[in-house]
Amino acid sequence: MSVDKQTVRKVARLARIAVPEERLEPLAGELNGILAWIEQLNEVDVEGVEPMTTPVRMTLPMREDNVTDGGKRDQVLANAPKTEDGFFVVPKVVE
Repeated sequence: MSVDKQTVRKVARLARIAVPEERLEPLAGELNGILAWIEQLNEVDVEGVEPMTTPVRMTLPMREDNVTDGGKRDQVLANAPKTEDGFFVVPKVVE
């Protein structure tokens, strides 16, 4: 796949990116270089290779999924401009 100046202009317009006219040709060259590199990656034989999320085999630590209030009510409410009975006080917005 080859990217030309017109394609760069169209993609920039669709992405709402302002690209000066003199930058279109160099950007096309850069995009063609990136696409060539991706085509090289497609040539690698990965038959029988298991997909990985990380090169280090490990299991993530798990914890019980318990619902709590966090135990930090007073710390959270300390930032509020006004509180009452352990709750935030906010102005009424619906009559």
